[in-house]
Amino acid sequence: MPENLEHVKCLIIGSGPAGYTAAIYASRADLKPVMYTGMLAGGQLTQTTDVENFPGYPEGIMGPEMMEDFRRQAERLGTDIRFGYVSSVDFSSLPHKVVVDDIKTILADTVIISTGASAKWLGLESEQKYSGFGVSACAVCDGFFFKGQDVAIVGAGDTAAEEATYLAKLCNKVYMIVRRDEFRASKAMVHRVLNTPNIEILYNTETKEILGDGHSVNAVKVINNKTNEERNLDVTGFFVAIGHQPNTEIFKGWIDMDETGYIITKPGSTQTNIEGVFCCGDAQDHIYRQAVTAAGTGCMAAIDAERYLAAKEHVVTA
Repeated sequence: MPENLEHVKCLIIGSGPAGYTAAIYASRADLKPVMYTGMLAGGQLTQTTDVENFPGYPEGIMGPEMMEDFRRQAERLGTDIRFGYVSSVDFSSLPHKVVVDDIKTILADTVIISTGASAKWLGLESEQKYSGFGVSACAVCDGFFFKGQDVAIVGAGDTAAEEATYLAKLCNKVYMIVRRDEFRASKAMVHRVLNTPNIEILYNTETKEILGDGHSVNAVKVINNKTNEERNLDVTGFFVAIGHQPNTEIFKGWIDMDETGYIITKPGSTQTNIEGVFCCGDAQDHIYRQAVTAAGTGCMAAIDAERYLAAKEHVVTA
């Protein structure tokens, strides 16, 4: 076979908890998986600091260190982990054709998509400066660290409303920054926010700057877009809840997705509409978006792929 062409049983696209867990299970099933990590090896968790809600780490662990543990385990069990990105796919026939780095073509009997999703940010320089040091895109992940403190959250949809009420149970006060004069959230979610006494809603308000001491957040500068009045909110945490974007663009036209780009899998399974292509983690989960749920679906994807291949082999040999 030419050097730029390779045939594999199981190709895993993307790393992170879902991809690495799929790799662990696929390796143990002797599928000899090959993984391409994507440009952010380890996924979103490599950009976080303390992780305290993943089982098995009683003292907590730093996100990058945790992903390194996942990687080492997958590698020890036999996964061929490669740094690179998938530039195009062709799922029109079996084996599936996947092009890596615009150069190499992989022919894969099964494909596991674990490309994850990326949080949408406001685009402020200070937002990135304090990411992981007071700025977060996941209240469920990081709210615990702000227990008893004052925080702000930006967003007006269901996710923002849900995360604001979650934070209100932990924090002293929650400022909710809403750009327009109304919510985009459902009436039920708005009702919950309005009936939570320690949430203060700032309508017609936008974030101008996240302020800090160089190490962590200590305030947020906001501006009223009707009056141009500026004020500083004395907060130690700033949560961005304006949505996530699944990293699935490359599969459009092949894989069935919802209107926002999340891959649709068959109920109770990780199987997509394409035979032999499975999806796990945040690329197909817009509800939970947790490391532990991503890992669980990674396990499912590997088992689904192994059973699919076993059934194919049985048909051939029967």
